[in-house]
Amino acid sequence: MKRVFVVANVEKPKVRPALGELLPWLKQNTELVGVEEDGQHDLTKVCADLILILGGDGTLLSVARRLAGKPVPLMGVNFGRLGFLSSFTPANFRTYLERFLGEGLPVRSRQMLEANVLPPGTHYDRHQHESSCRCASFSATALNDAVITAGPPFHMIELEISADSEGGVRYFGDGVIVSTSSGSTAYNVSAGGPIINADVEAFCITPICPHSLSFRPVVVSSKTTVRVIASRVNDGTTLFCDGQAMSKLCKGDIVVVRRGKYDALLVEDPDAREWRSLAEKLNWAAGPKYNEHE
Repeated sequence: MKRVFVVANVEKPKVRPALGELLPWLKQNTELVGVEEDGQHDLTKVCADLILILGGDGTLLSVARRLAGKPVPLMGVNFGRLGFLSSFTPANFRTYLERFLGEGLPVRSRQMLEANVLPPGTHYDRHQHESSCRCASFSATALNDAVITAGPPFHMIELEISADSEGGVRYFGDGVIVSTSSGSTAYNVSAGGPIINADVEAFCITPICPHSLSFRPVVVSSKTTVRVIASRVNDGTTLFCDGQAMSKLCKGDIVVVRRGKYDALLVEDPDAREWRSLAEKLNWAAGPKYNEHE
């Protein structure tokens, strides 16, 4: 029997009834190694062949980050709104779970990013990343994105953004998003960034409300190290990783974003189609609404 660990976001009203209905079946057909309802388990110590996540994309993002590289496939069941990463539905997941336990289902690696905050004046050498980041005041991984947002009192902030050895460019606005391909359909697309296929090894650097008509999103290789210096900030200027792990930023702080050491492993719906999902969830390529009487 395969070992299954369940993470349930019971704050979503439909999750607890679904969990109660599912547990007897899991106990009969799997080796159920644990159930988490409070988000407090040390997932790096969980020995499982699958983590079944009942919640939404936010719950899955949290699990991916908390695993800290432990190679356990994640099967997300969407009890939330969009569900790009949690590709299974409450109506169909039991059928696919049975298939996973039997002949198996596709498991796709999704790149993650790593963000570190270094004190002002720190000399950062991307070729000696580990030693350069020993003095980091904050470190976190993310499956979707690392976002620097202006925060209260909501004045424009000034950032200096550079990629690898390229010289930095000054930027005024409300912040910047560095997203993975998986995260391109999240905050990135809301801010005007492009949608990137999940198989593309890339980051997208997307400004948030730039005070410029020419500062456009840029797609770079996932091998690129992105460095952002907080030249001028507000009291509430903050770095968020997947909208969950966070660190306040001070003037002169250096945020270094690069590909993480580990990928996340997602069990995917073999019948899902990426373009169809975009059309259904984001109204992508929706046609005009013609007058029915013409």
